Amino acid sequence: MPETGIRSAKRPDWDKELADIADYVCDADIGSDLAFGTAHYCLMDTLACGFQALDYPACTKLLGPVVPGATLSGGARVPGTSYELEPVMAAFNIGAMIRWLDFNDTWLAAEWGHPSDNLGAILAVADYLSRQSRAAGKDPLTMNDVLTAMIKAHEIQGCLALENSYNRVGLDHVLLVRVASTAVVTRMLGGDRDTVLNALSHAWIDGGTLRTYRHAPNTGSRKSWAAGDATSRAVRLALISMTGEMGYPSALSAKEWGYYDVLFKGNAFRFERPYGSYVMENILFKISFPAEFHAQTAAEASMTLHESVKERIDDIERIVIETQEAGVRIIDKTGPLDNPADRDHCIRYMVAIPLIFGRLTEADYEDDVAADPRVDALRDKMEVTENEQFTKDYRDPQKRYIGNAVQVFFRDGSSTDRVEVNVPIGHRERRGEGIPALKRKFADSVSPKLSAGQWESLDALCADRDKLAATAVDDFMALLVA
Repeated sequence: MPETGIRSAKRPDWDKELADIADYVCDADIGSDLAFGTAHYCLMDTLACGFQALDYPACTKLLGPVVPGATLSGGARVPGTSYELEPVMAAFNIGAMIRWLDFNDTWLAAEWGHPSDNLGAILAVADYLSRQSRAAGKDPLTMNDVLTAMIKAHEIQGCLALENSYNRVGLDHVLLVRVASTAVVTRMLGGDRDTVLNALSHAWIDGGTLRTYRHAPNTGSRKSWAAGDATSRAVRLALISMTGEMGYPSALSAKEWGYYDVLFKGNAFRFERPYGSYVMENILFKISFPAEFHAQTAAEASMTLHESVKERIDDIERIVIETQEAGVRIIDKTGPLDNPADRDHCIRYMVAIPLIFGRLTEADYEDDVAADPRVDALRDKMEVTENEQFTKDYRDPQKRYIGNAVQVFFRDGSSTDRVEVNVPIGHRERRGEGIPALKRKFADSVSPKLSAGQWESLDALCADRDKLAATAVDDFMALLVA
C-alpha cells in the first residue's frame, strides 16, 4: 500500500501554491514606485465606483448591518454612509459598492476579474484595526499599509489568473478575490506564516462560486454583490484563523477530495511569473465606460462612428464587430436582455448605445433606455466574429491589448470607415490621457456625496501621494463618512 493516498492519515506538506502566497504576503517588500503610484490612483478610482453606486437603490438596499440595528460603534465605516459595522459585514458593504456598476479596474488574462474588489476587505479591516489601536493608545495603520495590501492582493489575484481559466470549468473569478483578500487581511490582522497558510486553505476549500449568474440565460445582479460576498467571507476566514483554527495543507492537491480533483478537472495551477508587483503596474482602469472590459474598445470605436451614423440609423443594413476570442465567448448575446447586468455584458448592446446616442453611461443599462426599439433593431443587424490578431495581442504578456473593430454598412451600399481600437484608455499605454479622466471620475463621483469641507480635505490629500501614504487609516476614512 502506498505511504500516502486517500487511505493514509499521514499529514502532507503544504501545497507549494499556498506556501508561495503566504511567503509573498508575509515577506515581500514592494519596491516599485510605479506600483505605489498606480495603487494611489486605484484607490481613488475604486472609491469613485463605490460612491457612484450609492445612487442606485438596488445597491443601497443591500447595505448596512446584516440585521437592522446591528451596528458596532468604533467599527469599520462604509464610505459615503454613516454605517459603522463589524468588519465582516463592512467588507460586504464596501465590496458590493465597489463592484455594483462594473466600473472598477479589470485584469484580463486566461481568467479575468477585478482586483480592486479586494479593497472591500482591506479597507474594512484597516479601519477597524486602526480604530481599535487608537482606542488602546497604539498607532493606527497608515494608508501606506493599505496601498501595500492592495498591491499584494492585486498580484495574488492577477498571477493566479494569468495561466488558469476558472471560467472554462464554470467557476467565477470572485473566488480569486476571496483567496487574495484572505491572505492579505490575515496578515494585516497580525497573522504569521502558519496562520496565513491556514486561512488560505480555508479560502480554497470553500470551492468556487458558479459563474452562471454572469451569463445568459441567468445573468443577474448577483454579479454586482458577489465581490462583497467574497471579501466578507475572506475577513471571516481570517478572523477564524486568528483564533488558532487549524488549516489543511493539501487543500488543493489532495487526491479525490482536493480542489484540483473536485473543481479543476485534476489539473494543477500554472504560473507565468513569481509574485511581485506586475499586476498593479499593468492594471486596466475602466475610465471611459462602465462596461465589461472586453467591449471597452468596441464602445470607443462606436463613439467614433456616432457622428457618421446618427442621422442614418434606420438605413443601417449590418454592423460588423471584430473582437477577441474571449469577447465572442463571454459577451456576444442575442435575444432579450432582461436587466442591467445582462446588458453590461452584451457587446452588441454596448456598441448600439454609442452608435445611437453618442454615449455609454451606467444609466444606459436601465430599462427606459433599453426600451428604445432602435437598440434591439441594431443588435439584430450585428455580426460578431473573432479577429485572431486581437486574440494574439490579448494573450501577449507584453501587450495585453483588448482590441475591437466596428464598421457600419448601409442599405445603399456605402459604409463607414472600419474603426479599430486596440488599447483602451485605461491601459498602461494610455495612462497620459487616462489619469486626468480618472481624477475627473473621482471628483464627479465623490464630491456630491460629501460636505464641502470634507471634499476639500480629501481632494487635497489625494493630490499629495506622500501625504496620503502617511495618513492614518481612521483619519482617511473619517473624510468619507456621509
